[in-house]
Amino acid sequence: MPTRTTRRYRSRIAAVALLLPLVACAQTLPDDIDPQTLNRLPPASADAGPGIAGILQYASDIDPRFEAAVGRALTELAILVVAREHDQPYEWSLHETEALAVGVSTDVIDIVRHRRALPGVSDDETVIIELGREVFVDHAVSAETYARAVEAFGQTDLVDVVRLMGNYVSTAIKLTAFNQHMPPGWPQFLPLPFEQPDDVLADTRSRLPRVPPRPRSAGSEPPLYSRGLAPSGTGPGQIRRHTTGPEELERNVGRALIDLAVLITAQSYESEYLWSTSAQAALEHGLDAAVIAAVRENAPTTGLPAREAVLIEFGRELLDAHTVSAETYANALQTFGQGNLVNFVDVMARSAEQITLLTVFDQH
Repeated sequence: MPTRTTRRYRSRIAAVALLLPLVACAQTLPDDIDPQTLNRLPPASADAGPGIAGILQYASDIDPRFEAAVGRALTELAILVVAREHDQPYEWSLHETEALAVGVSTDVIDIVRHRRALPGVSDDETVIIELGREVFVDHAVSAETYARAVEAFGQTDLVDVVRLMGNYVSTAIKLTAFNQHMPPGWPQFLPLPFEQPDDVLADTRSRLPRVPPRPRSAGSEPPLYSRGLAPSGTGPGQIRRHTTGPEELERNVGRALIDLAVLITAQSYESEYLWSTSAQAALEHGLDAAVIAAVRENAPTTGLPAREAVLIEFGRELLDAHTVSAETYANALQTFGQGNLVNFVDVMARSAEQITLLTVFDQH
């Protein structure tokens, strides 16, 4: 029979195993990884380090949608690729109209819409589409695709494009979580592998009640030529008005459940870096090792604590199936309350936004 010391040792070994990368990888770095930053970008400054902060040192101080050097046609195409690979109908439908207005051809839009092959598509458009498909389908960008992207756009403009994609991944996740439908009379242009649940309110066409917009503060004017696409009372701005932030969420539910939301996202997008940097914190904040193991192995939630199981089921539907059933949403709403659930989704959305950058630049 194992002694208490042996059981404690085995428990520590099991906990350490949870910190290992989600996918086994070679010990040597790939040829296109810088040894200082441990990603595909060389240090931007003398104090540059690994991770998101180091990558964003290459970003321009611009609005990446309206002011990116690659031009509006390519930024709208990038948004469409995000919406397509997240099966997000509201985001797609509004931005398809915008893409046509700034010169993206109907042929290219249909190629993205139906996930078709790319013969005949321009080099720059091909890079955008292939980059998005690899990030959001394969969860890894090949060295060849990355090299073509850098050749096409340069490091700074590529960071801006990827930053834009990350922004719209975050938006797509929020829209899906709260089941944002098109307003009455607005066409929906994206074919979906599921039928959207009908548990929405009449005025917002989503699961959240309407909140009036806050007055615009001085000095917060939008970029030149920018405009909002969302019809009044709907869309990401309406969802954002319900968000109260991670500090409020931590006061209400504790740090361990926030760590769990991050780990669910890391597992869904197969982000070794975010998993490895978050699992240790989750253990230290009191998240049960059995819960972490269930997320890591994509195992059933049977036998897990109720709150953790509800959050895992909600996150899996949201991030993997790209739709949350009315039953799963109602269960999460009853368990956490509306404010906490909105903040949990915000944590997942922000984590997925970071993962987009980490994946393209292959952060080790």
